Amino acid sequence: MDSVLPSLKRLIRLCLDRLHTRFVRWTRPLTSSLLPGTIADLGRSKSELMAENAFLRQQLIILKRQVKRPACIRAWKQTLLIIQPETLLRWHRELFRLYWKRRSKASSHKPKVAAETIALIREMAKENRLWGAERIRGELVKLGMRVCKRTIQKYMRNVRTPHPKGQKWATFLHTHAAQIWACDFIQVTDLFFRPLFAFFLIELKSRKVIHVGVTRSPTDPWVAQHLREATPYGQAPKYLICDNDSKFGSCFVRVAMTSGIEILMTPYHAPRASAICERFLRSVRQECLDHLLILHERQLQRVLNAYVAYFNQARPHQGIQQQIPESSGSSRSTPQEGTRVVAVPILGEASPNSWQKTHFYANNLSSSSGR
Repeated sequence: MDSVLPSLKRLIRLCLDRLHTRFVRWTRPLTSSLLPGTIADLGRSKSELMAENAFLRQQLIILKRQVKRPACIRAWKQTLLIIQPETLLRWHRELFRLYWKRRSKASSHKPKVAAETIALIREMAKENRLWGAERIRGELVKLGMRVCKRTIQKYMRNVRTPHPKGQKWATFLHTHAAQIWACDFIQVTDLFFRPLFAFFLIELKSRKVIHVGVTRSPTDPWVAQHLREATPYGQAPKYLICDNDSKFGSCFVRVAMTSGIEILMTPYHAPRASAICERFLRSVRQECLDHLLILHERQLQRVLNAYVAYFNQARPHQGIQQQIPESSGSSRSTPQEGTRVVAVPILGEASPNSWQKTHFYANNLSSSSGR
């Protein structure tokens, strides 16, 4: 029994190999060319041809599942199945436009208007922004030049840049900066992660900080009281810019109206409407608060008072041509030969980087100053 089973397995394996070899030989074409292959198929049996057809049909089914190819377009109507009618019409319109553009193209590129006339039109349009094409045409008629309105508009287009409609905030601030103050809050976190709030009032023309106050719980009456303290004896601006914070409530508005101040609320999501105040708050953080640990409210008040004194009396500003707020517009003294430049520390000693930010330089014009 043990010797029969291996022999039977070998016989079965031999039969399967013979069938596989015969099936491959049946399905394999005899030649790769068409005419010799057709002649060779005439001598093959019907069973061999049927097996080859079944095998090729299965290959085609598998190929269709794997490769997604569009069907071949045999007529122009079939193109509408894969191309939208709007696309076909758009192609036709573009071709029509190109066709007539080529037909109507001038044979010569030389302009019909003289170069001197074109230069004169551009000069008039540039130097007289209120003149339209019809007004410029009238001026040219006075000079004996006949040019149509459309031609003038053509050469005006490259000279004049479109102006935005309405007035910008920058124009308004530049015109009324002497009569405008701005106010805002800055939040500070102390050593124990408790919030502190500092309130600032800034004059836009000179960049001078008018008032600073510190509290842990800013309320509407508290802000109104500080506005009252910042505007004694009628020293109040005409306009005051503030945001839409609830701290600027009814008490704040009432004090402002009593002092003759008109409040201008900034629009939502428009930080540039109060750009000068926002830039000052950034300077406070970068030059002062980022280098100190704040313990309590009174310390923050002392630190900000010292920084405001430095900001108003010693720090030059780009917005006012590198002038100092409290001496804006005054002529600076020129140091003589042999004078000594010294650094006066502000807020104590600090690291080298912050030292450059929290110190100002002054000319020692007197040798007996004792510094």
